[in-house]
Formats: sequence, structure tokens, C-alpha cells
Amino acid sequence: MNEAETRAELIEPHLKKCGWGVVEGTRILREYHITAGRIQTGGIRGRKMIADFVLVYKGIKLAVVEAKSDEHSVHEGVGQAKLYAKMLGLGTTYSTNGKELYQICMDTSVEGLVENYLHPDALWEKAFPKKEQTTFKTSWHEKFINIPFEDKSGTWQLRYYQEIAINKCLEAIVSKQKRILLTLATGTGKTAIAFQLAWKLFQANWNLINGQMNTETTVLEERPSTYYLSLSQAQLNRKPRILFLADRNILADQAYNAFSVFPEEALVRIKPEEIRKKGKVQMNGSIFFTIFQTFMSGKDKEGNPQPYFGEYAHDFFDVIVIDECHRGGANDEGSWRAILEYFASAVQVGLTATPKRKDNVDTYKYFGKPVYIYSLKEGINDGFLTPFRVKRVQTTLDEYIYTSDDVVVEGEVEVGKIYEENDFNRIIIIKEREENRVKTFLSEINQREKTIVFCATQEHAALVRDLINQHKTISSDVHYCVRVTANDGEIGEEFLRMFQDNDKSIPTILTTSQKLSTGVDALNIRNIVLMRPINSMIEFKQIIGRGTRIFDGKDFFTIYDYVNAYHHFSDPDWDGEPENPQPPKIVVNKECKVCGQKPCVCEKTPCGTCGELNCDCHKRKKVRIKLGDGKEREIQVMVATSFWSAEGKPISAQEFLKALFGELPKFFQTEEELRNLWANPKTRKTLLDNLANAGFNKEHLFTLQQLINAEKSDLFDVLEYVFNSNRQPISRLQRAEAAKAYIFSSLNEQEKEFVAFLLHKYVESGVEELEQAKLSTLLEIKYGSVRDANKILGDNVKINRLFTEFQQYLYKGEVA
Repeated sequence: MNEAETRAELIEPHLKKCGWGVVEGTRILREYHITAGRIQTGGIRGRKMIADFVLVYKGIKLAVVEAKSDEHSVHEGVGQAKLYAKMLGLGTTYSTNGKELYQICMDTSVEGLVENYLHPDALWEKAFPKKEQTTFKTSWHEKFINIPFEDKSGTWQLRYYQEIAINKCLEAIVSKQKRILLTLATGTGKTAIAFQLAWKLFQANWNLINGQMNTETTVLEERPSTYYLSLSQAQLNRKPRILFLADRNILADQAYNAFSVFPEEALVRIKPEEIRKKGKVQMNGSIFFTIFQTFMSGKDKEGNPQPYFGEYAHDFFDVIVIDECHRGGANDEGSWRAILEYFASAVQVGLTATPKRKDNVDTYKYFGKPVYIYSLKEGINDGFLTPFRVKRVQTTLDEYIYTSDDVVVEGEVEVGKIYEENDFNRIIIIKEREENRVKTFLSEINQREKTIVFCATQEHAALVRDLINQHKTISSDVHYCVRVTANDGEIGEEFLRMFQDNDKSIPTILTTSQKLSTGVDALNIRNIVLMRPINSMIEFKQIIGRGTRIFDGKDFFTIYDYVNAYHHFSDPDWDGEPENPQPPKIVVNKECKVCGQKPCVCEKTPCGTCGELNCDCHKRKKVRIKLGDGKEREIQVMVATSFWSAEGKPISAQEFLKALFGELPKFFQTEEELRNLWANPKTRKTLLDNLANAGFNKEHLFTLQQLINAEKSDLFDVLEYVFNSNRQPISRLQRAEAAKAYIFSSLNEQEKEFVAFLLHKYVESGVEELEQAKLSTLLEIKYGSVRDANKILGDNVKINRLFTEFQQYLYKGEVA
């Protein structure tokens, strides 16, 4: 039997015999897609991870079954079975060929041949041993399990890691863990996870009171029994009060909109103007959304600072979800820590995209070890995040020393000082330098693609905006490029909303300084331009996260790096496991002279001029320089594309070549075998897919083409050159001309005309024009429709044979 027949005739009957799909509450998920496959150039995907069977009981995935044909050994599927179980976080997995069954326990590493699959009840008991269950835990587990995830009328499908994260969080809550941390890369759906978590708690009527209750003794833990006796049934069964806490209005608004399927009366958006209008904070509702700054503001009747959050009882909220919690919410030095301490009785769930602990020690110290981690590398390799390429841009004016032929327009220049990247646009401004940078990236990018430019200061962002609008070439709209910074207020927020709308093309480019480094949920960003130093690994990964969100037709996004930020990619663990936290520095908080509180609760806004929180602009005047005659024309630019390994490591072109040379023998043993594989569109595609899965995609090979000055050659010649450096690449035109005599010898006039058209497209654009998937498009271009092509060339079988066979001659033997 083949594998499909083995599954249908041997494996599925055996599963049913053991109770799966028969016992109430059990399900067998067939061909369960774990990953989407890494996104590759040309709209194709890398190999997807698909489990043959996933066994589900009471709504919980419990085991994987990897199936092989009965002609193969049962041991052939063991590796895949273990891999899939590890990814799904399952304790049991199976490999089978229908005749034998191999069981693996991922928790104890016990494995071997068995007669039958574990019965659903036995597998449930294995996953949730009774000796570890209390009546309390079992009760809430079952309640949460029996509440299906909200799929928004079938439009939203949980990804495997999101389901794991939600279940891990619920397990922690059931185990009465008060501080919970989820670490997932930007763009992987942390808000969606928070939504599903709130949905389960809301539908189950879980709250702090009944959640802390021990049902065996009917006495509240940490409370006297008299307290429990005084509570009504309504109080015990009330809906939870959940607070979603962010540090920016756009994040709170995005979350509020994402929770729209909740009853309207359950949702409350807390804003300062609403509090002032009503004279008090809003308390009627279940899901509350606000920002730290709103909760920290407020004044008493005498006008003294009195945070609004103090109007709520200490135990008012059952759960607090802290978005981007590394940005201050859990920081010992952060002014917002007071909110978390005030509501200490609530379950506090921190969401962060930054697993490293070097820059966010206090976050991990406060929340503890994450209950689940999903990294940037995993997201890209699984196909749930968009890959990227880096173009490092260097100029001869990356550093500046004043010379007498330059004009000091303003300020005092320091003669002999070497002004470096950290100085530009903070203490010295050279407009011609910024203009050169703008012209460079405008010439590199597709100017119709959405782009974010990160600038040194708000003033710098304004200058870059104006330069882009002056030098753009494809739009006459005055809002083609706009600035979105703290100083732009509501106008900037409106521009940002328009930019995020994927149906709108204006504005196309945003310039910013600090404001957009986190939380901008715009799917179709194709370019990120770094024109200011990035000194923090956390901030760097947050900025990169602006481009990782997937969108139809988006194969990758490009980072234009003017400031040598690329070194942040040299992260030894590439978003691996968090390091052990280091002891935090002891900081003595002084009483603020503005608000009078310790620590300060003033809302911090970066200075509009220098971009710093604690600016000293009033103490100094920036130096403005106009370059001497001719100097602007002398600025030289070098743009270099970086290579990246399959593990997400930056490597040099030489390392890439060396790695490719070492890998090629795995795909073909001789040049003749390469020629045969390449000459057939189907086997060529398989070879390119296999190379891409090994970290050598088409985009890399095209770049390699440029490096060896073979842009006009076939990718075949590039691979042949790497395999045998004595074989110098020839141009596509040479290859086509040399092959014509072989090709045309057996063709009629109509066939010659069509093949000549194909060769022209090949010479003009490359071998991708000869892909099987392009055939129908080529026929439509040449003849108007496939039907008209059939009248001239014959039926589809004949056309396909012609399309395949002429390519055999194109790569046949030596070409002089």
C-alpha cells in the first residue's frame, strides 16, 4: 500500500478500535498543519510541517501519530513524530506503518513497540495524573476546556503556538500563579492570545474569589471562612474584571478593537476626558482598556497629584494584562510599577517580545520564568513571520571633520573633532548628508511600497520627511511622506491610521524618531530605514518587528541600515532561551520637583528637538554646517546586501559560498546530474525548493549572481560555477543562441515561433520565465488565450511536451 492507503485501511481502523473517534469527546485531526512553511521569494513556501494525525480529547491535543507506508519500517517516522510532539508540547507520540506501532513518552524518554494506542481515558490520565489533580484544578480545567476558542465566525484560526501559550497561561492561573509571563516575538499575535485568554475566563465566570476557593473545604484560601459565608452566589459567579494595560493609546485602541466580539456593555475604554466628564473612573464593565499614563494622572480636590487608579478597590481587577511589559510596567525604576503593586491581588500577565534578560532584568525578576516562549527565528522558519534582508549603506560622510571651506550656518563647531553617527542630528546637522541618504534609499526601494524611516530626533524626522517629498518620483500627493512623532499629536495619529489601512496607499512613507518602534500593527510594511543609532537589542528587535507581519504578496522586507545596527543580528542565541537574570542595580528614587512624588509619575515625552527624555537643549545650540562647493557631489555610497543562514545568523558572502559549496553534493553528485535536474521544470523546482529549505533561496542565489558578475547568466551557471570554479558562467543569450540549432531542427514553423518567444523571455528575465507555473501566462501573452494557443500548437499535452523538451536542449552538453 502507499501511505494514503495505509492510513485509511490500517491505521484509522486501529485508532477507532482503541476508542479514538468513538469515545465521546474524542477527535482525530487528519493532516494537521503545524507550520505554514517559510516564506520564500516568488510567493512560494518552504516545506510545511504536517502531522498525519493529532489525537484530541476533551478539547485538548494529547498525542501525534506519524504514518508511513506499510512498505517502510515503523522506525522511519520516529524522528518526525518526536519533532512534531515537541513543537506541539505533547507528552506522547507514535510512529506507525499500520503493521507495527512505536510509542514514545516525551516526558520520560521511554519508547518502544506496543500493541495498541493508549485509550483516550488512559492518555488523559497520563497527561493529567490524578495524583497531581485536586478537585479545584480538575473543575476549572474542565470548564476552560469545554469553552471553545472564539473563531470570529470562522475567520480566525489558532496557530499551534498560540494555543499552547493560552493553555499554559490557563494552567498557571488554575495553579494559582499570580505573575505570568509570555514571551512571543513581535507579530506573532500576543493581542490575539490575550483576547482568547480573556474569552475563556469571561465565559467560565472565573474571578479572583471563586478562583482562589478550595471546593473541597468550601473555605477561601488566604481569607477567613466568615468572609466566604458573607458572599452571595452572584458575587461568586460574576464575570471577571480584566484590565488591559498598555503604554500607548494606539496599543490600547488596537486591543479594544480586537475584543469587539465581546458584548458591547462588557468593554470599557478608560480615557482622561471621560473621567473628567463623569467626575469619576468607570467601573461598570468586564474588560477595561487604558494606558499607564492615564491611570497615573489625576488630582484631588486641592489640585494635588492623586492617581486615578486609586479610585478602584485594591481587589477590583481579577486579571491585569500588561502589554509590552518590558517597557516599564515591571521595571523597579519605572513610575508605573505603583499600579501593579496597588493591584497586587490580581493575576498579572506580562506580554513581551524580548526574551533577552540583559536589557530587561527587572521584567524577568518581577514575573519569573516565562510559561511559554516563541522566538523571532521560530516565527520566520515556521512561515508565520516575514523573512528580511539587510542592505548596509555606507558613505564617505559617515564621519565628519570640519574644514575651512565648509560654512558654519549656526552654532560653534569644534575644530579637529571627529563627529560620528551619535552626533549627527543631535549636536550637528549637515543637510546635504541627509539629502544624500534620502536620495540613496529612494533609488533603492520601490517608492510605492510602505516604508518607515527611523530618525534621530523629531526635528530630524521633519527634515527627512521634507527631503523625501522633494525627491520622490512616483507621486504628486503632498502627504506621500508624513511625520508621526509625539509633537504631531492627533494629526500624526490620523496619518498613522491611514498608513495602517492596507487599502490606502497614502501616506506611503512615515518618518518617526521613538514613537513607532513598538506596537504599530501595519501588515504591509516593505522597508525599514534606520537613520539613527540603535543601542538596545530590545529596541532593535522591536523595530524589526514592524516589518515581520505577513501580507499577501509580501515575500520579504528590507532593512536599509545607515548606522551599523546590523551587529545586533549577531545575537548568539538568536532569540533562544532567556539567560539567567543578573542582580539589578540599586536605584534611589528622588522626589520629583514637578509632581512631588517618589518615584515620579509625570508622563514622560521625549524632547521634540533632541529626542531625549532628559534633554539639555537649552544649554547648547546645534551646529549647522553647509558643505563647501562640490563636496556634496563627492559623497560616495556603497550598498551591501547581507546573507543569512537558515539558523538566522548573519554570514559573509565568502561564508555563504563556502556553505553552499559544502551543501551542493547533497543535492547532486555530478555536473551532468545537475544539468539533468535543471533541464526539467519540475525537477528544477524541486531542486530550488530543497536548496531554499537548506538556507539557499532564490534571492540569495540572485545576489550571488551579482557578486560573481553573472547577472546575465542562468542560475544553472551560478550553481555549476560554485560546484566547479573552472567552469566560468556564460550569458543566457549565449546559451540560447548555441541551443537554437538543436531545438529548431525538429520543430514546425508555429512551434519555432513559440520557442523563439520563450527564448526571448528567458534571455530578457531569466530561468524563472521557464517555470511550469508560468506556461499558461506565457501562452496568454503570446496568443491571447490558452484556447487560441491550442488551435495553433495543439492540445495541452502537446504544448506541455514542447515546453519541457526544448529546455532539455537548452542545457544539453557543453555550450561554447
